[in-house]
Amino acid sequence: MAIGRPRSPKGRARVVADRLALEYPGTATELCALHHRNPYELLTATILSAQTTDERVNMVTPQLFARYPTPNDLAAADPAEVEELVRTTGFFRNKTKSIMGMASALVERFGGEVPHRMADLVTIPGVGRKTANVVRSVALGEPGLPVDTHVQRLSARLGLTTQTDPVKIELELNPMVRADERGALSLRLILHGRAVCKARKPNCAGCVLADICPSAFAV
Repeated sequence: MAIGRPRSPKGRARVVADRLALEYPGTATELCALHHRNPYELLTATILSAQTTDERVNMVTPQLFARYPTPNDLAAADPAEVEELVRTTGFFRNKTKSIMGMASALVERFGGEVPHRMADLVTIPGVGRKTANVVRSVALGEPGLPVDTHVQRLSARLGLTTQTDPVKIELELNPMVRADERGALSLRLILHGRAVCKARKPNCAGCVLADICPSAFAV
């Protein structure tokens, strides 16, 4: 695509967002790899996804949600039964405490519903800012730009930020992207990071962003 090389991070972010939207089409909900039917299921699946793959989580959650379809059900569960269901995701004891604590918080403080506000979400057990942004952008129709290792790596390589802290990266990227595009951009950066802009050996020759990327062919 022959265009002038963007001179500012914001200009580059606009081109990145447009090109990746063509490369990985779909809404944030459609692009999300974690299977879910509602915000509670996505919140649970996102907590379980820590230090494991989305594919592994998707193998576990159908049985988990069949057994505990609502926060009330999970809050009242036998921890030993939950541990057995989530065992293969790793760190299953801690994850059981987190998802049961999350369910209890939803029941006790939020009427059994996943809250929309970031300030509320981050008070829930097992929920940090990244998890909150996933749920906000994918399941709640709110702005949210989750910063994982892929987003962190690509935003640096693309010259969008010099920050290294995920929260600072998110806050710097937010004004560069339309609020309703933030979740989808994050997911597209993750997909691109897995498929093309890999950590050790990026495929710059096959990258749709190579002509505007300050790091192209230099990593």
